This record gives sequence, C-alpha cells and structure tokens, in this order.
Amino acid sequence: MLIAGLLGLIASTTLTVEKIELLLNPSYVPSCNINPIVSCGSVMATWQASALGFPNSLIGIAAFTVITVTGVLAIAKVPLPRWYWIGIAGGTLAGAAFVHWLIFQSLYRIGALCPYCMVVWVATMSLLVVVSTVAFRPAGDGPDSVVMRELYRWRWSIAALWFTAVFLLILVRFWDYWSTLL
Repeated sequence: MLIAGLLGLIASTTLTVEKIELLLNPSYVPSCNINPIVSCGSVMATWQASALGFPNSLIGIAAFTVITVTGVLAIAKVPLPRWYWIGIAGGTLAGAAFVHWLIFQSLYRIGALCPYCMVVWVATMSLLVVVSTVAFRPAGDGPDSVVMRELYRWRWSIAALWFTAVFLLILVRFWDYWSTLL
C-alpha cells in the first residue's frame, strides 16, 4: 500500500506541477512528452484531464495521500477498524472505475498516453487488489467465504490479467505507430 500510494502521489503531484507550468507558459513542453503517442501534454490539454472542472491530478493527490498514510499506519501495525478498510476499498473501487474511464478516453478519444497517468492506473489497480484483500478477508466456511477465498487465492493472477489486457489494448490501439519503430 505504501509503495503504490507513494508512486501514485508522486505521479499525481508531477502531473499537477506540469499542468501549472503549462497554464503559466502555453509554450512549455512537459517532461513526459516523449513522442506523438506518449505525450502527457496532449492529454493535459483535453477536457477529460479536468473531468470535474479541475485537474484530475488534484483528486490523485488527495486520494494517494490517504492511501500513503494508511500504508504507514499498516506498517506501524496500528489496528484500523473493518469499516475503515471497507471505506478505503469503496474509494479505491470508485478510483478504479474513474481510471477505466480515463483509459478508454486516452486510447479511443484522445489517442495519446500519459506516462504519469499510466503510473496512476497501475497504482490504483494494485491498490484495489491489496485493499480489497484486507477489507474482505475470507472468514468462516459459508458459501460467501468459498468465493472470497478463491478470489483471495487468485487476486494477483486477476491483477496480472488486467495489466496484460491493458497492455494489449495499448499495443493494438497504437500498433501502426509501434510497428514503425521496429
């Protein structure tokens, strides 16, 4: 949790700084503009980058700060109530839904990838697995527990399938560009 929280916080903060630089100086070239496809500057210029009327990265700063603090508390073995973990899982699930919308927008509407955004995607999905594992830890022998135990057992395989699916979507969507690099 701590690692994913810190990575997400660093990526969100960097995006916010880059956005401010771009607002102050329209000719500024963000550090993450690598090529025509991997270019956060072109992503930041879209309405999707401020879907709620302010930069999405500000949501990331707030959310990843909470996750980072929770990670520190977990490492310090501070017991947190189950309702807290369920709340964090709910917030992470909402974040994951938003991330999936942003993935779709990046791939099929904007046509560019933001490297810092992709760090947020990976951090969010990793956090969803970890937080859900803690919040919905299998207990008992009822039918719900059997399902939860299987999900628990396969959690990282499911995450790996998600990462692979997103990677393949990116590869297929931008294959015309990638193939010119070979």
